Amino acid sequence: MSASVASKKRKRGAEDADKTSLTLSSQPASQVGPVLASFPSLEPPKSTAFKCYVQKGADKNAPFEAQPTIVAGEAETVEFFTADGPLSSTGCSYMIGVHDKRTNTTTLRPVPLHILTRQVKALKNLRPIEVSTEERMAQRNNLGEAFGTKKAKAAIRARERNRVDIDAMKNVAGHLQDTIMQNTETLPTAEEAKATADSSRLIPPYNADAQSPKDVYALHDIIPEAEFNALPISVFKAAKSDHDRIALLPFKRSDWLRLQLKLIYSAPKPNKTDLKIVYYISTMMAFLKSSRSLGDKDALQQRLSGVPPIVIDGLISRFTEMERSTNKPKMTPQTETMLLTYMFALCLQIEDFAADVETIAHDLSMAPTKVINLFKSLGCTIKKLGPSELKERGLPDSASETKRAVLKVPLEFPKNRVKRARR
Repeated sequence: MSASVASKKRKRGAEDADKTSLTLSSQPASQVGPVLASFPSLEPPKSTAFKCYVQKGADKNAPFEAQPTIVAGEAETVEFFTADGPLSSTGCSYMIGVHDKRTNTTTLRPVPLHILTRQVKALKNLRPIEVSTEERMAQRNNLGEAFGTKKAKAAIRARERNRVDIDAMKNVAGHLQDTIMQNTETLPTAEEAKATADSSRLIPPYNADAQSPKDVYALHDIIPEAEFNALPISVFKAAKSDHDRIALLPFKRSDWLRLQLKLIYSAPKPNKTDLKIVYYISTMMAFLKSSRSLGDKDALQQRLSGVPPIVIDGLISRFTEMERSTNKPKMTPQTETMLLTYMFALCLQIEDFAADVETIAHDLSMAPTKVINLFKSLGCTIKKLGPSELKERGLPDSASETKRAVLKVPLEFPKNRVKRARR
């Protein structure tokens, strides 16, 4: 048994002779070496010669497998070349080994992998035939008719019915252009359209070229001179207190009017012009609140007791329209807007062109947003005054939190918003 076991044993020298050793190439890494190529579609003849080209400006000291190279070769009828440069993948590298039988050693060297594509020489200079949009649509419709659903086929037939015949339109294109030109000749220019829009605004007459806010709206364009002279302010001389003075106004339930009377009479000498303007604003407020009594002049005169008839007649003529059925004056939304803008223009003059929006809205029982929009239509901006602006107008620091309508020049009206068409 020991003899059989001994015969199966191999000598240590014979076993070592069958082993192969691996080693890396000792050549410089940047030296040109072998390339691993893949031909997915067409394998070239074995006699085809290939050359390796490196991109201009590439780093020649970089390893050969990392350099931007291209492999190209040419057979009798086909050209082969690298599609997109050497293939690089994360975590994977390729190596080629050369085995030396004499020393039983395999030398390994890193190589780049190139995926080669081909180009037929006879078709090299031929350009592909361009397919027109009509041909593409016709082929698409044919596919839809052959394999499409009922809904897709119905859509194809609908497109065919709605298609415009361009050739038929060629004969009338010139006529259409002439008609468009004739119709657009009468359209106003941008400047003319702006001037028309400005002239139709429901605001007092204004001076667009004014250099100061006080020159924008003239006093007697809002209150005619005859009505202004008729305003009764002599009765205020007998009043001894603010309560007595507010009782002489046509409209008494107003914090804004009460404050303005107090400021006027806090001066050493009351300003008669400001007093008349405040009285007229009070008359306009009372006139607005009495809009339901406009058809009965006696009742209106009774509600506006103390107001001269010339002032009442002027308000009726400017801020009402005659009803066709009754032939009586009636306040419409347009005339009401005019009354309010005329009133607010006077408020700006009294408050040094920085009107208290919130107090006015409260006195008129109106939404602040509506009052703000009407002030904006006069060319005002809505903001809170800074310390210097408060000091300039003689207002206390506590007024810094109050929103005010400030009239500035050059005069600029709000632009109309262009609504986007819904798709």
